[in-house]
Amino acid sequence: MAMPKLKSTGSGYSAEMDEVEGVSRDAIMTLQAKRLAWSLKHAYDNIAHYKRAFDEAGVHPSDFRELSDLAKFPFTAKTDLRDNYPFNMFAVPREKLVRVHASSGTTGKPIVVGYTQADIDLWSEVMARSIRAAGGRRGMIIHNAYGYGLFTGGLGVHYGAERLGCTVVPVSGGMTERQVQLINDFRPDIITVTPSYMLAILDEFRRQRLDPRQSSLRFGIFGAEPWTNAMRAEIEHAFDMDATDIYGLSEVIGPGVAQECVESKDGLHIWEDHFYPEVIDPETGQVLPDGKKGELVFTSLTKEAFPVIRYRTRDLTRLLPGTARPGMRRMEKVTGRSDDMIILRGVNVFPTQIEEVLLATNWCGGHFIIELSREGRMDEMTVLAEARPESWDGSGLVTHAEKVSIFIKNTIGITARVQAVAPETLERSLGKAKRVYDKRPRG
Repeated sequence: MAMPKLKSTGSGYSAEMDEVEGVSRDAIMTLQAKRLAWSLKHAYDNIAHYKRAFDEAGVHPSDFRELSDLAKFPFTAKTDLRDNYPFNMFAVPREKLVRVHASSGTTGKPIVVGYTQADIDLWSEVMARSIRAAGGRRGMIIHNAYGYGLFTGGLGVHYGAERLGCTVVPVSGGMTERQVQLINDFRPDIITVTPSYMLAILDEFRRQRLDPRQSSLRFGIFGAEPWTNAMRAEIEHAFDMDATDIYGLSEVIGPGVAQECVESKDGLHIWEDHFYPEVIDPETGQVLPDGKKGELVFTSLTKEAFPVIRYRTRDLTRLLPGTARPGMRRMEKVTGRSDDMIILRGVNVFPTQIEEVLLATNWCGGHFIIELSREGRMDEMTVLAEARPESWDGSGLVTHAEKVSIFIKNTIGITARVQAVAPETLERSLGKAKRVYDKRPRG
């Protein structure tokens, strides 16, 4: 079965995007049905995990006849991807891969994803659409401060910006003083970066006594971590720019799965001709109607190397009708997760990672809690770790706690304040231990 394709206009890319974004809802759903049939068969025929999972669930790709039939097929979880590390979830021979990326922030083996040249072209397309929806146009300069490397952010934006016809400044992350210098010298129109790091750039502008409102930046595309409308308002006011949200994850393709439109800023339009969304009850797995909040699930429609079928993102949101792009549904800004993962300044952290570090010490008994707060505008993490009775001397074990903090920074990549507390001072739970206390303001 050949994969159904939309007409491509080659180098006339803006015309192609106009065609796709103006398509009707009925046309999108017809295309989704054709592409879902192809993707289910592609995964079943070429990936042992999916053949086994479908067979165990008693379904076959031929059972798919309309969009509602997708609910018959089993979910894919992050553990499935990790269990098939590194290359067993690929639907093409390894020799056909032109690139691999890996996700960050989990203990043990990372999630490895791969791309054929056609997948890279697809990724470039949806990223170009996203940049354009955020206000970007051919000829603009993009200051790309997302990290390059195994993280999908930097290269995802880079290829999409080039596809749109922009000039890319591949500065990557860090070196904040230099970021500000290049913004002043190169005068970019657009910046792509995590929202929390944008606040660090803002602080550097002020440290250098520069007025950020006089900068050349007109549009900001911010993602890789949850952020609030209050943070949007601060960034927009400080830089006199339009700030929009972008959504993506490595398992689905990377950034560019969904994008907020600069005209409306009312949720993220999903590029539904390539990614089919569902929202489910996280407890029962039942598909929920549009407008109901639950866990976001994605099925890829056109990916060759690494198709995903009903992948549980664990992100909580709801689906809404399209506005600025009427044929594409929107997803509300992600409000939380159905698992215990923390996203801190763009880095994924699980409490089990903190637990692993603490249990490797000779002074912590394993009882701990994580407090998330916001000091000013920046998210902060504090780990309260209970000392063993034989280790506690009343001093606070400051040196030991600092060593743990340094180890967390070097291995997980986040800054966390670690504080040792006396034995028997942390509350015990009768059921599942509550590890995370999120004290960050909402809205």
